[in-house]
Amino acid sequence: MHRLLQFTLDLFDTAPAAEPATPAPRRQRHRAQPSLPVSSAQTPATATPAAPAQPYIPGEHFDDVLQPASFRHPRANREALIGDSVVAFEFVRRKRRSIGFSVGPEGLTVSAPRWVSLTEVDAAVKSKSAWILKKLDESHERHRRIESARIEWKDGATFPYMGEDVIVVLDPRHNFSEAGAVLNTDGEALPGMPRHTLHVGLPHAASESQVRDAVQAWLMKQAKRLFTERLDHYAPLLGVKWRKLVLSNAGTRWGTAHADGLIRLNWRLIHFRLPVVDYVVAHELSHLRVMDHSPRFWETVSTVVPDYAQLRGQLKQETLPPW
Repeated sequence: MHRLLQFTLDLFDTAPAAEPATPAPRRQRHRAQPSLPVSSAQTPATATPAAPAQPYIPGEHFDDVLQPASFRHPRANREALIGDSVVAFEFVRRKRRSIGFSVGPEGLTVSAPRWVSLTEVDAAVKSKSAWILKKLDESHERHRRIESARIEWKDGATFPYMGEDVIVVLDPRHNFSEAGAVLNTDGEALPGMPRHTLHVGLPHAASESQVRDAVQAWLMKQAKRLFTERLDHYAPLLGVKWRKLVLSNAGTRWGTAHADGLIRLNWRLIHFRLPVVDYVVAHELSHLRVMDHSPRFWETVSTVVPDYAQLRGQLKQETLPPW
């Protein structure tokens, strides 16, 4: 039986492991100073009659103005003041040779071998402060973009399909055979408005989850059809054979390839333009020829997708709606 090999295409960059840190003096804890209350003005007894009172408009609270930025991991068990930012991070002991850092959607995780002291860990965090803040800011901005792309699934909702926006139209009069929905591409291109509509066979009172599930079912069917077509197109060009396609819903992987010809592709690729889909398909098929990410592998990809580097960048930068 062939040994199973799996290769992955990352959605997010992974944090590099840090060099072993040198001992440093134990850090001092920084405590936020209490803000001073703003006292109201006193009016002397001899003062002249005051003008009619104006509506009171409270100013900004000192805590809101002076409090440093805060990044808190949900499993934080240690923290550090880096510049003006409080970074509460998850600290774990692992079998490794040096102190490592990783920044993900939840925040910063620092891992270290058991023989490294907490003083060394704190010193290493300080030494990596610029990198840590940069990655935390990037992660925060990515999360903000994802949340701003969140869709309220109802009649008139808009979602991306193969690089173009499509409007959801709830159409209870029809019972569509294609996964409960049908795409209408005959609409007029109005300024600033999508010209495609997806007519979904649901009542206007349908719940948000019903609308979302119906649209997802339709998208997954389109994804299976399109991915199969593109695999059949690129496999002969690369001189490989694929055996089976499986749609995945992985959170950080766009695709994987197995040595036995099994290909997994994330169904959410259907949101992207066709050239981006083709890059991922070619990437995974190329692993059936070269089982690593060596220069030879990228040369193989470039034979069928010459602009793969640009398309790879689009895959990482574009923000998709969360499901």
